[in-house]
Formats: sequence, C-alpha cells, structure tokens
Amino acid sequence: MILLISDLHLEEKRPDITRAFLRFLETRASGAEALYILGDFFEVWIGDDGMTPYQHQIAAALRALSESGTRLYLMHGNRDFMIGQAFCREAGCTLLSDPHIATFGGERVLLMHGDSLCTRDEGYMRLRRLLRNPLSLFILHHLSLARRQKLAQKLRSTSREETRMKASDIVDVTPDEVIRVMRKHRVRTLIHGHTHRPATHSLQIDGQAARRIVLGDWDRQGWALQIDESGLHQAPFDLD
Repeated sequence: MILLISDLHLEEKRPDITRAFLRFLETRASGAEALYILGDFFEVWIGDDGMTPYQHQIAAALRALSESGTRLYLMHGNRDFMIGQAFCREAGCTLLSDPHIATFGGERVLLMHGDSLCTRDEGYMRLRRLLRNPLSLFILHHLSLARRQKLAQKLRSTSREETRMKASDIVDVTPDEVIRVMRKHRVRTLIHGHTHRPATHSLQIDGQAARRIVLGDWDRQGWALQIDESGLHQAPFDLD
C-alpha cells in the first residue's frame, strides 16, 4: 500500500489538523510501503535554521514512521519551498524534485505539487519564478530569521487577499498546460495537490485515455489517496 497526501498546511494554530496527522501516521500510514507528501506540508517554512519545537515534533513523528520501515517522500509546495536537507535528515524523508516520476504498479506516474500548472495566474507565476530563482533563494537564506518571518507573513496575507479577488478558473490549473506536461513526461496519470479541489479528471492525450488526480487539502476533513492491488482510491475522513 502506498499513500499520497498534500496541502496539510500544518501550523500550531490548527491543533486539530496536527492531531489528525499524528494519528494518521500511527494508524493508517503504519505499515505502508511508502508515504508521499506533495507539498504545502507546512503553512509556512522560513528555513531549516528557524525550526520551532512544533516543527521538530513533526519531524520526530515522521522519523518514527520512517524507522518502522515506511519510505517517506516530501515535495516542496508554494508555502514551504524553503524546506531543506536538514529537515529531511531529521525527519527521515527524501526530498523530491517537482515534477517527479514515480512507478506505481508498473505504471509511470507524474507527481507534482500543482502550482506550476496554474499558468493563467500570471501574477503568481511571476512571483514563483522570482522566489525560486537560485539567487533569490540564496538571499532569502541569508536574511535574518526575523526578516524572513515578516516577509513570509506579508506574502501569506497578500496571497489570501489576491486569491479571494481572482476568478476561480484563474487559480485552477490550465488544461493545456496539464496536457503539455503529461505529454512531455510520457505519462497517462498525473497526481497533484495545490488547488484544494479533490477529484479525478478523465483526459484524452494523443488518442489515449489519461487521468489527472487532484489530492484534497486538510481543513474541515482530511484526504488521502491510497494505491494498492485494487487500484487508486481517494476518500475524505474526519479530523476528530
């Protein structure tokens, strides 16, 4: 059994999500072959050197699952793209590039966070290119923790306000970009998060059936995609 989750946005202000996630690790994820976390695991991440006791607690819980035999994989999201190797070593997980090709049941599957597919949101795409630029990342990592914290709070506040004002199709994936990326990587299945719109979309690529699976976010309920001998299944569950 393989599990995939995304968009937990973990933070101390949401102890309900934290409790649900820790319980998820101890129950459903226990004994899984692998757990993939496809971005926005944390609500914000200002750098491994700024880890809080709360974040160390989450890392310790992941480490316990890893040491039990479950392989752990983590992908950056738009909220936590500054997670680095120090956290991954502490948590016992492997940091994946975005996009990443995995093989499930003999099928090549494309894994992404999903924000890079939202090309109609031109303002966000410009900001993404700026923040992910190696020079920008170098500068960010060398700012003081206090300045990074203030910058993160400003970016979150601006993002929330702009998202509320944008049309729903602007902040969703661009269909043509989905097809382009899947064709480029020669896959018929794409799994991503980011949009908080869990669903399975049927596609046609070059005359062949394909599918795009969107992982649900953890807010009023949790979501997990399970891959086992019977196929792929995503379903919500209560946080409490």
